[in-house]
Amino acid sequence: MTDQIDKKLMSQLLKIGASLSSEKDIDQLLENILQAAMNITNADGGSVYRTTEEQTLHFEILHTKSKQVHLGGKSAIPANLPPLALYKEDGSPELSRVVCYAVHKDQTINIEDAYNSTEFDFSGTKKFDSANQYRSQSFLTIPMKNHESEIIGVMQLINATDPDTGKIIPFSATNQEIVEALASQAAVALTNRLLMNRLEELFESFISLINHAIDDKSPYTSGHCNRVPVLTLMLADAVNRNEAGPLAQFNMTEADRKELKIAGLLHDCGKITTPVHVVDKATKLEKIFDRIDLVKTRATQILKNIELAAARGELSSDQASTQKSQLIADYAFLEHCNVGGEFMKDADVERVRTIGAQYQWQDLNGDSQPFLSDEEIKNLTIRAGTLNDEERKIINHHIDLTISMLEQLPWPKHLKNVTEYAGGHHEKMDGKGYPKGLTREQMSVPARCMGIADIFEALTAHDRPYKKGKTLSESLDILGKMKLGAHVDPDLFDIFIWEKVYEEYALKYLDPKQIDEVDVAKIPGYNPPPAIISQ
Repeated sequence: MTDQIDKKLMSQLLKIGASLSSEKDIDQLLENILQAAMNITNADGGSVYRTTEEQTLHFEILHTKSKQVHLGGKSAIPANLPPLALYKEDGSPELSRVVCYAVHKDQTINIEDAYNSTEFDFSGTKKFDSANQYRSQSFLTIPMKNHESEIIGVMQLINATDPDTGKIIPFSATNQEIVEALASQAAVALTNRLLMNRLEELFESFISLINHAIDDKSPYTSGHCNRVPVLTLMLADAVNRNEAGPLAQFNMTEADRKELKIAGLLHDCGKITTPVHVVDKATKLEKIFDRIDLVKTRATQILKNIELAAARGELSSDQASTQKSQLIADYAFLEHCNVGGEFMKDADVERVRTIGAQYQWQDLNGDSQPFLSDEEIKNLTIRAGTLNDEERKIINHHIDLTISMLEQLPWPKHLKNVTEYAGGHHEKMDGKGYPKGLTREQMSVPARCMGIADIFEALTAHDRPYKKGKTLSESLDILGKMKLGAHVDPDLFDIFIWEKVYEEYALKYLDPKQIDEVDVAKIPGYNPPPAIISQ
């Protein structure tokens, strides 16, 4: 019979050990520790305390089976009990409380009947008993010491019960040894889990440090770095809960979400080396400053030359007036071109070139110079946006650097997809994106989610120096056209609309003026959900 009991206990301890080593949730881990100890000793009650940096014992769990009391841990009611000070006001160790004594003396205390104890102060216990019609009798208090001999907490069991009679009995020496071994094993598991949590916190702080460095270079990109992961997760969560269409079987665990969040936070880490004058280029002629002011100075000089020519009789007043009006109109046109936009027409490009050659101005040496230099014409005729081809290559290089940086990190198994997710947000479904020219089939669903998030955030962003944030309907119109052009994943686009991810994001991050009425039926590429089609 003893061998059978030993085998049963051994099997139980092995199962407990396995559960302790695999559990990632701290609260659940503490629950497992206490429940295992209470089951082995058949204790009616128990509690777990954790030591704090403030030299106190913090209540984590309080459980009494007979009274159906369950505070802290995984229960819905927090254990809002005051912490126990390990030291008195004069700095001497607090030894009157049994749990504090166990910490200071590093020893287990086994008490048959607390009401007969003269060594420890059980006034608080007696007060609790009186208020709850309970009788706390046998106590087993065990310090939880990890592999570095550091006491990280205390486990206390109350009222061992005879399984046959239900009578309260002392905790046996055998049970004490078993629980001491369990407490030691639990302390190691808890320490390891806390260490892992702190390492994860450190890693996420390191990511924040990188984004802070990017933010310090350009405040315009920091919002983007923070919003893209949020929108990516919104879309991924929508796909996860969606039960219609080709992606109905997609499943994402909490660990998957964490991996995707980290990828989102790092998706533009390569911009840490991108020159600020390129990242923040607000107008086509901007470098260190906006050179449209130089063009204005030249125009002002030419206007004065026209006035002087009229004063000398070289031009009639009508001729002078006509030339001045034309110059003012031409300069206004150049100012408009300098702002940048979605697309510049061929006629506008040609007009810029004509204006550049049409006027002359004198430099400090008195030499005549064309109104616009070749480099200025090149920038003013940028078809869309504010970046020329060379600057666009510099910007695009950030994704190559992002991938290169992330590939050098020794990612653990649960984060092995970070590089793929982060490195694919500029790819297109038809393989015409960059940097690798991947097709839709070569990309994972989370990576494709980030592609849509990156585009939609950029369209709606109202903190960029070179453009105003577009309205919700304008952004969805452009995104719909990108679906039809095989730029973004069509199935993800459908879910983006079906689940109103755009609305959820807009309410949190868009200026209220940008949130206009959206008629989904008018969005290019809109595809009603299957439930509507079936009706």
